[in-house]
Amino acid sequence: MLKNVKGIGLLLISNLLISITLFVVFQVLANFILPAFGIDIRGSVNGYMMVYAMVLGFGGAFISLAFSKQFARAMLECYQITEPRTRQEEVVFRTVNELAQRLRITMPEVWVFQAPDPNAFATGPTKNNAMVAVSTGLLENMNEAEVRSVLAHEMGHVWNGDMFTMTVLAGLMNTFVYFIAMWIRRLFAERDQEMLGFIASIVVQIALSILAMIVINWYSRRREFEADAFSAKAYGSSPMISALQSISRFTEEAQAQNSFSDPLATFKISGDTGGFMQLFASHPPIPERIAALQRFS
Repeated sequence: MLKNVKGIGLLLISNLLISITLFVVFQVLANFILPAFGIDIRGSVNGYMMVYAMVLGFGGAFISLAFSKQFARAMLECYQITEPRTRQEEVVFRTVNELAQRLRITMPEVWVFQAPDPNAFATGPTKNNAMVAVSTGLLENMNEAEVRSVLAHEMGHVWNGDMFTMTVLAGLMNTFVYFIAMWIRRLFAERDQEMLGFIASIVVQIALSILAMIVINWYSRRREFEADAFSAKAYGSSPMISALQSISRFTEEAQAQNSFSDPLATFKISGDTGGFMQLFASHPPIPERIAALQRFS
């Protein structure tokens, strides 16, 4: 209980510090730096607008984080493992428990969800209040060593606090998107063009949200390499490389048969989208991950 309270307290303090930092940076830009270059936005923008944007941006992000486990379970047909009944469930449960003991954190909830894709994800507000889930497809298509390596990868996300840092980044991006959209709407309102301002703010918000996703997914791809490295430290590089190769084979076969299923695309292990769309991929291409693991070993 004390650990959970501490984690929530640190989350709130971090959120407050980031908000204060953004407010100070905005004040310096608006009152000193931009006027020095002949740009004066002090009459059209005020600190209250920035605070409101922060409330919207960080509020939504942290609400999503707080209820991330509930949202994930609601999106999937899944069941929790508390007492393993099969060999597969025993491997999953014991691996998560073993890694949690090594890391000295509260053991995450362990879930299995119905999906033919070899897939897994971790989520939760803190490292001591997390869940790890694997798909039935992953258990059916991988051997025990590969399953353990994937679970270690997900525990790497838990240990590194990736859920929290992704939330902070999303909050930052959301804040700037809301702030700029509100600023534009206010500029049009001052000219008695409220309807045009409303339309312009929506268009700008959509465009900036797309650009923000590029930044967020860039960071997401970086954290995948770190989680792979965590798995390599826990069980060696070879099992994780083998797991990634199994995922790649499954993806190629599914694409060839045009039968690919993707119930929770945000948490997909495979990221081989290619071309411009790679900017929006949450995971790096599998060949790049394998190369990184080979260098690590």
